[in-house]
Amino acid sequence: MRHDPAERQLPSLSLGPVMEGKRAGTALGAALAFAFGAVALWATNALVGKTLLASHPVSEVQFLQFCGAALVFALIRLMSGSSPSLPQEEKGSAALAYIVGFIGLVGTMVLQYVAFASMPVIEANLVAYTWPLMVAAAIILLDRPKRPLLLGVTAALGFAGVALVISGGRAHAWFEGGSLAGCAAAFGSALCMAFYSIAVGRLAVPPDRLLLPSAVIGVALTFAWCLHDGAAGLSGVDLLLGLYLGAGPMGLGYYFWSRALSLDQGGRLAVVAYLTPIASTLLLALSGESLSTTAIAGAVLVIGSCIAVGIERSEA
Repeated sequence: MRHDPAERQLPSLSLGPVMEGKRAGTALGAALAFAFGAVALWATNALVGKTLLASHPVSEVQFLQFCGAALVFALIRLMSGSSPSLPQEEKGSAALAYIVGFIGLVGTMVLQYVAFASMPVIEANLVAYTWPLMVAAAIILLDRPKRPLLLGVTAALGFAGVALVISGGRAHAWFEGGSLAGCAAAFGSALCMAFYSIAVGRLAVPPDRLLLPSAVIGVALTFAWCLHDGAAGLSGVDLLLGLYLGAGPMGLGYYFWSRALSLDQGGRLAVVAYLTPIASTLLLALSGESLSTTAIAGAVLVIGSCIAVGIERSEA
């Protein structure tokens, strides 16, 4: 049987680039879904935390939160069907992963709630969510972005906004009551979350492997803290709210965000993350929390700087 020579010369079509594009689009869609889920849960954290802290010590609220988170991470591990022991190729990074998980989960949440208990929650929440600006500063130092001056100016404006939020336009407010300790705790929380966000996407260890041990350590530490402080009686509603803080903002929130970072290859999630201070501040304002005019101007600077940094990172 004879074949037309022209027929034999037809180039073969490769579907490789098409399939790669589809896979990239699917990964981005999944990353965005996980990121929006995390933001939705994180937005409720300050409001629910404020409700519980009105009648319970920080230690008790944190103990309930870590218990809820540990249960969620344990269920995720069981549902994934993974072996409790790390594969050989992951063992070299296990110690680093556990350190990252401890700083990111225990450090961030404990310091954040110390800040909530030491200063107005709406102000502590805004300061704690300056971690995107800290990430921007780290990028300037480590990743050599295309427009470092723009990032630097944007981050500086954000931190100037933080100063306005904390002081409310009154210089002596930095040193009133527990404001100084609360401010330090909120900044510490932001530093821990910035470190976690930078490090977790670069680890080979899946998020559930580093978050579960961190949550268990958190349960042990906060239980000892409760024994030291003494625990107040819990109503059924308070118990459910405390467990929600653990299962929702801490447990699923951290897991969703970690999964999103591991799937995002282009830095496109930055803008999504910065919706958190907007949504959480709005919920607190609706609940009756208020800011002075000066602090509102500072809040606009903080949130605007976060969004600008996110857009810059996405374009880069």
